[in-house]
Amino acid sequence: MCGIIGIVGRSEVATALYDGLTVLQHRGQDAAGIATFDGQRLHLSKGNGLVRDVFDSASMARLRGQIGIGHCRYPTAGSEGAAEAQPFYVNSPFGIALAHNGNLTNTRALKREVYAEDRRHINTDSDSEVLLNVLAHELQVQERLRPEPEQLFKAVAGVHARCVGGYAIVALVLGCGMVGFRDPNGIRPLVIGRREGAEGTEWALASESVALDILGFRLERDVAPGEAVLITGDGQMLARQCAQPAVHAPCIFEYVYLARPDSMIEDVSVYKARLRMGERLAQKIRRLRPEHDIDVIIPIPDTSRSAAIAMGKLLGIEYREGFVKNRYIGRTFIMPGQKERVKSVRRKLNPMELEFRNKVVLLVDDSIVRGTTSKQIVQMAREAGAKKVYLASAAPPVRYPNVYGIDMPAVSELVAHGRSEAEIEAFIGCDWLIYQDLPDLIAAVQEGNPELQHFDTSCFSGEYVTGLGEGYLQQLELLRSDGAKEKRRDVVVA
Repeated sequence: MCGIIGIVGRSEVATALYDGLTVLQHRGQDAAGIATFDGQRLHLSKGNGLVRDVFDSASMARLRGQIGIGHCRYPTAGSEGAAEAQPFYVNSPFGIALAHNGNLTNTRALKREVYAEDRRHINTDSDSEVLLNVLAHELQVQERLRPEPEQLFKAVAGVHARCVGGYAIVALVLGCGMVGFRDPNGIRPLVIGRREGAEGTEWALASESVALDILGFRLERDVAPGEAVLITGDGQMLARQCAQPAVHAPCIFEYVYLARPDSMIEDVSVYKARLRMGERLAQKIRRLRPEHDIDVIIPIPDTSRSAAIAMGKLLGIEYREGFVKNRYIGRTFIMPGQKERVKSVRRKLNPMELEFRNKVVLLVDDSIVRGTTSKQIVQMAREAGAKKVYLASAAPPVRYPNVYGIDMPAVSELVAHGRSEAEIEAFIGCDWLIYQDLPDLIAAVQEGNPELQHFDTSCFSGEYVTGLGEGYLQQLELLRSDGAKEKRRDVVVA
């Protein structure tokens, strides 16, 4: 769930890329990088940390050029060290810099293939570097002296033919321009923006439309699944469908948690989708307990606010802000290591006792993944004086791993895996647990764009639209457990 952005402008773009990454920071807090091209040289600056910490005035001054790409990283399995900060760069052919959001599910086989057949060495554990080298090879085998649009589109078609998984890409091909493309299922998002200025047309590609908004670009459309968009240095945009038609299945977890509420993805307002999630969850509460005793609805900030507001209105229950959030603590879901996440909950949220004392409280969260955070928050509500604590999730139970770019934990660490809802309720320690039904979640998003007939709901349903190779989930279990991650970090430190 990284954030990516690319701009082809008429003036220096480094500052705009920086600003765009700051509003995509919620998609990844682990590392950041920017690559620009000034017509002669590629300039690259990247490192571990938040956008504001990675770049200083000196590094920004070196990022010269009117075309560039940026990336903020959320570490998925095998992409956790400093060497995996993006964009990645390869000098042949022509020089290519690439930023990637998503995850390939055939990385191991592809890595062997790239080494044995393409004669290319992969220097990190990142699937993004594998993808970059596949793109470079598919361009190189065409043996052209200059990169031409037709050859670039053929190279992207080669990437689609070889790579399996969810991915959205922005890349600089030196001497040709900026290219953006998505996997044939359109799992990961990528939008196109346009801005008219005195000197001509400027273009931007980004993970979310909010990055276009703050830079003054008008949202044109989403990059279609399997489509490649090429923007030349002089501002021309060319588009080509580069993959065979496949089931269009955008990731529904973008609407639940990942994306900012002020973004539009696939012509669906994330904010309105979350309001509808709250309405449908309220309807379920009405069906199950028409004579409920809820006194107040309190969101677990920030992502669940929209759903909680809609629930309060429909149920006729008072909505209150009961937790004050420390803005200087990152998103606990994407923090590396369970120990760090547990410590962060108390540092991040402070309950206001007046809103809990002697009340039956309904807490609303966007989703429940490990359950340990929810358990702590329920306990905090009790300590603040709540008579009863109910917990509602705007998403269904997360029972399966996500393999398309969201680093959900090992299956054994998912609270809903192998447990009934009653057992989850007992583990969390709440008096009543209410989950959203999957058909209601789908309907809440689909109402914004009825043309969307399918979604990637794999973490809820266990159905993987691309299919998975034998043993893939078992391998993922070994990589994603908190114990395995801690061992890798210990090795890096040593």
